[in-house]
Amino acid sequence: MGAGAAGNMEMSIEEFKEMNRNRTRNITVYISGTWDLFHIGHLNAIKTAKEIGDELIVGVSTDELIKKYKGHEPVYPYEERLKIIESLKYVDRTSTQEELSTEEQFRALDFDVLVVGDDWKGKYLSGIEWIKKHKSKVVIYLPRTPGIDTSSIRRKLDY
Repeated sequence: MGAGAAGNMEMSIEEFKEMNRNRTRNITVYISGTWDLFHIGHLNAIKTAKEIGDELIVGVSTDELIKKYKGHEPVYPYEERLKIIESLKYVDRTSTQEELSTEEQFRALDFDVLVVGDDWKGKYLSGIEWIKKHKSKVVIYLPRTPGIDTSSIRRKLDY
């Protein structure tokens, strides 16, 4: 991948697109999430991740993982959230996310670019740290869609 030449990268979407404007090889992008109470912010993130590369893999968190790191059950079970994500035209393939961003998971998926919400910037996740050590891989922190998130929807629904 063309981005690998500079190595150990975090960059904006615009910088990545410019750097790879004349690329000769396909780029695989990975983004993961809970994708519960699917909303426009989710769609924007997935669509933007697809625009960065040629193939998009979307990780879908299991119910158990959500309970573990968010402290509550999702509104929709894993199987339903997976079907929603699989139905999107931007998604080339999906992956079950049983743990938060681990090196083993990322090695197995073998992607070039990790797209992650900017709310994760500065937080330690072993998979992100592993990616940052590889000159052929890039992390792009994606800004959230203003005014929308699943937590605020849950509050509006009085959960």
